[in-house]
Order: sequence, then C-alpha cells, then structure tokens
Amino acid sequence: MATVISVVPEKYVASSVVQSIAASGISDGNRIQSTLDATAGVSAEKGKKRRFFTRPWGRRQIGMLAVLGFFGLALTALVIVLPIYFTKIYGFAEDTDDYWKITQPSEDYSYYLEENRPMFALHNFPDPGLIQHNGTWYAYGTNPRKKNPNSIHVPVATSTDFVNWTLHEGYDAMPTLGAWEKKVNHWAPDVIQRDDGKFVMYYSGEAKNYGSHHCVGVAVSNGTNPLGPYIPEDKPLACPHKHGGAIDPSPFRDTDGALYVVYKGDGNSIGHGGNCGNSKKPVVSVPILLQELESDGVTPIREAVQILDIDDTDGPLIEAPDIMLTEDGTYYLFFSSHCYISLGYNVKYAHSKSLKGPYLRADRPLLQTGDWGLEAPGGATVSTDGRKIVFHANCGKFRCMWSAALDIRSNNNTIVMSTLVLDQ
Repeated sequence: MATVISVVPEKYVASSVVQSIAASGISDGNRIQSTLDATAGVSAEKGKKRRFFTRPWGRRQIGMLAVLGFFGLALTALVIVLPIYFTKIYGFAEDTDDYWKITQPSEDYSYYLEENRPMFALHNFPDPGLIQHNGTWYAYGTNPRKKNPNSIHVPVATSTDFVNWTLHEGYDAMPTLGAWEKKVNHWAPDVIQRDDGKFVMYYSGEAKNYGSHHCVGVAVSNGTNPLGPYIPEDKPLACPHKHGGAIDPSPFRDTDGALYVVYKGDGNSIGHGGNCGNSKKPVVSVPILLQELESDGVTPIREAVQILDIDDTDGPLIEAPDIMLTEDGTYYLFFSSHCYISLGYNVKYAHSKSLKGPYLRADRPLLQTGDWGLEAPGGATVSTDGRKIVFHANCGKFRCMWSAALDIRSNNNTIVMSTLVLDQ
C-alpha cells in the first residue's frame, strides 16, 4: 500500500509557526500583566488606609456613625434637661429682672452708712421666725436639709442680745408630724404666745396626696417654753387649693387681743411656667391672705381675706408676709417679691391704717441685692415693736440669717435700716 505524504511549502510552515508562537506569547503576557497589576493593587490597598467616609459604607462605618449619633443625642438631651432639673431641684434660675442695679435718684443716706450694716447671725437658717420671751430671743428656721426625710423639721436658735446667736444643734422643735403632712420640706415657722401661756407655731408643710404643694400647719407647745416641743394638729390650718396651697405663715395679735395668721396663697405653684413657675403669661394671682383665729390660735373664724396681691414690680410672686403695728396705729406689712432663687429677691413693705388694708406700697424695697453687699435678702420677720428684724440672704450655696435694726419714720411712713446695738 502506498503512503501519501502531504508536503507543505516551507514559507507557509514558518509563517504559521511564528504566528502561533506570537499569539501564545501575547496571551500569556496579558495574563501575567493582569496578575502583576492585581498584586500591585492589593499591595497599594494594604499600604493605604481606606478613608472613613469613602462610599460604599461598610459595617464598620455604619456602626461608628450609630455610636456617634447616640452620644450626640445624649449630649443634646443633657444640655436641655440638666438646667431644668437643677432649677427644679436646687432652685437655680436666671434672674431676668435687674431692677436692683438701677441707682436710686434720691437714695436715703442711711443706706451708705457702714454702722447700719446688718450683722451675720446663723449659717443655713432660711425664713427665720422671731419671738422674744423673758429677755431671750428665739428664731425658728426652715428645715436645714431640703427634701431629706431625716432632717430636723424646725431648727431653733436663741440670743440674749440679738447680735450673738446660738443654734441648738440637733434639737427639733417639732419632732413629730401631723397625719396630713409628708416628712420633708417644712418651711418658714413662726411662733406666738396665746393667753394660757402656751405657744403656737405656724409653718408650711408638704401635704400628702397633693403633689408637692404645701399647706399651713399649726402646732401647740406642750408647756410654756418657746423651745417646745410643739405638737402638730392632725389637719392643716389653711390649704386653699384654688391658690395652689399656702406657705409662709406669720401670726399677729391686734390691740383688741384678737389673733390672726397671715400667709401666702401659693399661686405661683400653679402658674404657667417660667421663673418660679409664674413668669409666663397669663400670670397667676399670688395673694397675701389674712385669717382670723379663735383665742386658741388653732381654730379659724370665717373665711380668710385678701390684703395684697402681686403687681408689675413683683416679678412672679410675693411671699413671706409679716405684720406689725406701731404706736400711732399704722399697720406695716412686710413681704418679699421676685423669685427667691434670683438676685431680684428682696424685702418690701406697705402700710395701712386698717389691718385688712388697703395697703400702700413703699417706693423702695427695705432691703435688696447690693445693700451692704447682700445678695437676695428676704424672708424677713420684724419684732413686735418694729425696732429689730431678722432675714436671710445668700451665703454661697446656702441662705443664712442676718439680724439688723430698723428706723420707722412715722412722718412719711418710710422705714430704713438703723444701727444695731446689743440688747442690755
């Protein structure tokens, strides 16, 4: 059998082989170059960190943004909530009324006399009540630890000269409480002696089942010692819900022997917000009320009558009323205005020829911020003869008691500060 051999011209064989080899080399070269490029890209990516905000975002970026967002919201909430919280709990608020910075065009010279400077008396002793008995002065103060059920309810201090005061450390003038009140926040006690020789204490107590509102409580000493102890009644003396309760009671005996208690209807506690709860319109009435009492000092006679209310010069409230009668038959009503946590707080006064008013206000507060360097003086009580006064003013984080003397000028019904001298 014959074998046929196909012969291809040489020129075609060489060209085909060369083309085949060239194509193979190009293909392999591309693959090698691609591999090199990919390796270089990975190396470059490893050598360079990816920017955080480069899209698309991965889980890491999303997670970190969520954490940052949470902390941002939390910080914003703290900035908004903390001022509100501390205003409510600790009473700090911005004073928007700086009337006391305005220089009085005809300021009485007595305010420039150093000898008329009030004298520091007691640390942490707000809203002092005052009575004198057998040559000794007794001062009663608001409980020293706010919102603390273990606090003394009514602290007491005494003095024989009205200048040097001694706090009865650890002593509570009212160790037990009435059935109507909570264990915290007993404010502004004041005392009077009744005909049988016993003493009656009036105070502000926080009522059960009435939110954080206060009512006027009353307690009677178990003997004839102004130190007490005082036994409270099982129900409040006054608690007008239409006024948001009542605080800051002060007793008064008229020339005919009739007993009264004057107190604040706590209207700003039911206001529409703002400074001390009552600087946003419509502003709520904050009246001073006068209640006549039976000779026991405990039983009310008829309804309380309003003798004063806030006006445009008072800010959100008036409070801490106290009444005294001069020999010429003029009644003086002392009270504080503006928010007690602001520098606008002060001691004002008004006068009348009738116990029930109307009362004519004085042009200038008796005491205000700036007088002898005092800050927010208020919560005053005046002696029955009108010659002496105790009040509190800011002292750091506390409100401390000062004692001072008064000069009542009957010719024009004005009162100014005077020089305090030691009682003999």
